[in-house]
Amino acid sequence: MYLNCHSYHSLRYGTMSIKTLVKQAKACGVTALALTDINTVTGIYDFIRACEKKQIKPLVGMEFREGNKLLYIALAKTSTGIGEMCNLLTAHNIAGTPIPVQAPPFTEVITIYPLDNAPDSLPPDAYIGVRPDELTQLIQLRWRHRINNMVILQPVVFESKETYNLHRILRAVDLNIILSKLTSQDTCRETDSMVPPHTLLSYYRHYPQLITNTKQVVDSCNFTFDFHAPKNKKHFTHSRDEDLKLLTTLAYRGLAKRYPPEHREAMDRVERELKVVHQLSFSAYFLITWDIVQYSNSMGFMHIGRGSGANSIIAYCLGITDICPLELDLYFERFLNLNRKTPPDFDIDWSWQDRDTILHYIFNKYGRDHVAFCGTNVTFKYRSIFRELGKVFGLPKAELDSLATMPIEQHDSNSIVATIHRYGKMLEKFPNQRSMHACGILISEEPITHYSVLEMPPKGFPIVQFDMHIAEEIELHKFDILSQRGIGHINDAVQLIQQNRGITVDIRNTSLSKDETLCNDYLRKGHTIGCFYIESPAMRGLLRRLQCDNYKILVAASSIIRPGVAQSGMMKEYIFRHNNPTGFTYFHDVFREQLHETYGIMVYQEDVIKIALHFGGLAAADGDILRRAMSGKGRSLSALQQVKDNFFASCRKLGHDENLSAEVYRQIESFAGYSFCKAHSASYAVESYQSLFLKVYYPLEFMVAVINNLGGFYRTEVYVHETKKSGAEVFPPCANKSIYETTLYGKTVYLGFMHIQSLPKKTALLIEHERKQHGAYRSLEDFIRRIPIGIEAVQILIYIGAFRFTGKNKNELLVTARMLLVNFKPENRALMLLQEPAKEYKLPELERLPHEDAFDEIELLGFPVSCSPFDLLQTKYRGEVLVQDLLKHHKKQVKMLAYLIARKHVPTKLGTMYFGTWIDVHGDYFDTAHFPDSLQAYPFQGGGCYLLLGTVEVDCHFPTITIHKMAKMPFIPDPRYNHEKNHQYRVHQQIKEDVSMTHRAPYPQAHEIGLPRQAMPQT
Repeated sequence: MYLNCHSYHSLRYGTMSIKTLVKQAKACGVTALALTDINTVTGIYDFIRACEKKQIKPLVGMEFREGNKLLYIALAKTSTGIGEMCNLLTAHNIAGTPIPVQAPPFTEVITIYPLDNAPDSLPPDAYIGVRPDELTQLIQLRWRHRINNMVILQPVVFESKETYNLHRILRAVDLNIILSKLTSQDTCRETDSMVPPHTLLSYYRHYPQLITNTKQVVDSCNFTFDFHAPKNKKHFTHSRDEDLKLLTTLAYRGLAKRYPPEHREAMDRVERELKVVHQLSFSAYFLITWDIVQYSNSMGFMHIGRGSGANSIIAYCLGITDICPLELDLYFERFLNLNRKTPPDFDIDWSWQDRDTILHYIFNKYGRDHVAFCGTNVTFKYRSIFRELGKVFGLPKAELDSLATMPIEQHDSNSIVATIHRYGKMLEKFPNQRSMHACGILISEEPITHYSVLEMPPKGFPIVQFDMHIAEEIELHKFDILSQRGIGHINDAVQLIQQNRGITVDIRNTSLSKDETLCNDYLRKGHTIGCFYIESPAMRGLLRRLQCDNYKILVAASSIIRPGVAQSGMMKEYIFRHNNPTGFTYFHDVFREQLHETYGIMVYQEDVIKIALHFGGLAAADGDILRRAMSGKGRSLSALQQVKDNFFASCRKLGHDENLSAEVYRQIESFAGYSFCKAHSASYAVESYQSLFLKVYYPLEFMVAVINNLGGFYRTEVYVHETKKSGAEVFPPCANKSIYETTLYGKTVYLGFMHIQSLPKKTALLIEHERKQHGAYRSLEDFIRRIPIGIEAVQILIYIGAFRFTGKNKNELLVTARMLLVNFKPENRALMLLQEPAKEYKLPELERLPHEDAFDEIELLGFPVSCSPFDLLQTKYRGEVLVQDLLKHHKKQVKMLAYLIARKHVPTKLGTMYFGTWIDVHGDYFDTAHFPDSLQAYPFQGGGCYLLLGTVEVDCHFPTITIHKMAKMPFIPDPRYNHEKNHQYRVHQQIKEDVSMTHRAPYPQAHEIGLPRQAMPQT
């Protein structure tokens, strides 16, 4: 009887999850139920599964609305019906076609109109829905003769008075108004909830025809869905066999390029993988990915194939990945095996500059009717909940900011805040809006609107309305097309090397860097600023602790730094065992057999699965559940609990000691959602090495590329500093040398106009374009004549030093510019500037004080270029110890003067602590630890130079200073404001620092880990 039910997928309208809605229906004795969310089919697949579990007949459809106005409700008679609805709404979302007030002529859809939108005549399969409170209107002559076309309409939006209030709050959030401004047209009716069917039928007892019609509608709707049939594009060629033939040809062609002739191990591996791929019908998946990569290669783009796909030698031979699985003993079954319930996906990265070109190719090649991005539900989060609800209840902005930023314990305890807390808790995990998955592309065999409405977000690529989890459940699996700046660093560096040195670097030759002694020396010392994934303070510290000087150790390092491994204490233990290989024994033979390469420590997802299967005796299916959980793809807590139960039951059967089993499962559990598979780590390591190779041998080109790709872990200033350390002379932007991006001339670097704050991009590009068209600018006057620019923009360029080539100082240039432009109107440019040269004025000598340029640079760029921050200090003191001497001062107290680069917030049981990263006066990096008691007395005070007092702790070759005291050291007053004392320290506030926050649980200390270093007893 319930033909119009809403879940919370009716965004900011419905108040129930799918599970809650179906559970309530079961409790009420409902035997058939329709889900008709507003302008979406997001929830229908979860709904069907939920109804099947409760033995309820599911009806699926959609409620079509234009704003607040209900136009009609559509129910699918068959699967074709969903496609018809999706096509109608997709046309509205993509092309802007208005939703028709009356439904188009559907063929497999039943349409139900509300009374206030009922057309004068109804086509077949169309009805008028009558609510219980509208029954009295049926005595009117206009409705009496239409009773044969009417059905029961009892909308379901909420389940209780409290959730009705939640509905009203959601409507106010949606309309961005306070609660008291809501009207009856904005919300559902107070009767829009579920009652037992017999109660509902009693309302219509005098109108048996409506009851009969409603039952007929229920009987007519027989939407079925095959959750097991693959929905992706079936074939790359014309048939499954042709796909295999082409894949085999390509695989063996690639084999001949990648391996020496008659490499038996590689040939056997290719043959074995081809059999599995064909048996599981994944040839098309490989070929489509290969096709995308081939197009990328033809465009000269660089890509990185990573993730579990790198376990496949076929992927390696096809050029999808650059990881040889034989080199690292990567087993194919982690990627694809006959027990795996879901197909794999390839993760492929492109430069952020190239990704859109790749996406356009995919959409055009495989058809816009068959390609879409995966969607994702953006849920109400802590900050948004309190901010949105605060606005609904009319709180002022200051209170909203307080609610959104302060911990709940510190909120006021008044009744309004208590109400916000109560409804905020109900809103947690409610979808708030639909968005685009960061990288997941769906390519379907049937038009994709068979399964979903498409929406068009600002990015310009259509998205389906469901997320990746639903996509997987309906067997529509994604291709991950990602972007990252690290590839942009590599791409641009290679191009700069060609331009600046005339050298062609084949960076795709992954053997270039792995065996380079100098690269490995940089790696061991942590000299990796700018290099993908290995430049953060934590990673550089780990490289030094491990004395990492080869590819395999780097692969391990890429994984052990992940939160799962670190959180379990296994990162600390790995570091110990790596540095003390005779200081432990394996605590069980299985760990020696399976994990000897990593000293008996679980480092990769594969290690977890190996231990689960070989130590715990779990079935392969349980191993796959663990794999999905570790990949962040598992949604079922009950499935994970079942794996845990199976693990302990199996361990008891195998006779394992209970304490040993508990410790092993503790380690397994810590990996969920936060670890890499070995192939993923290997892919990251290859890219890291590629970056490092360029940094070692072509440092200027590499650092300029990093700057132009807007850096990585650090701010631009750090990469400019690193460029200077690499031997470059760096200058601020110049009108005759700079372009929008930073440029390199031999060993001279000119920062790009893009770094000047407040300079419009349009002006910056015009300066470059005009210079290319008509030659260098001869003077400030010539520049003003050729570039339509106002006095404000000219002054910015003068202050940054863009006219140094004129030989005049900034003060002279400023006076000249004002004389030329102060009364100038753009329409008179030709009359004033082209008829005759500007008059030369005899100006008095206008002196510049030392360091004025540095303060101009701080104001416009955010950091000084013409000098070091240390040059701006009032003190000449530079500390007692330099970074190069820290290893000699273990357990000794030192005093250092340093410039703050970055600090990272880390929670501990005793309160907040920070890890700091600094440079000394020689420009070398070092790290500090600041514990809560020290921070309370000596807190950070923003960017700048500090005097530090602390004790050096050398941990496995890596020194850290535990800070006891610190004080921010004053810079000199801004010399530009010698006569305006209140402005002399204003620009100092623009000195920056990089601050990163983490809210993870504290990493355990060595004594808290309890990870055994000896064999454990067996029962």
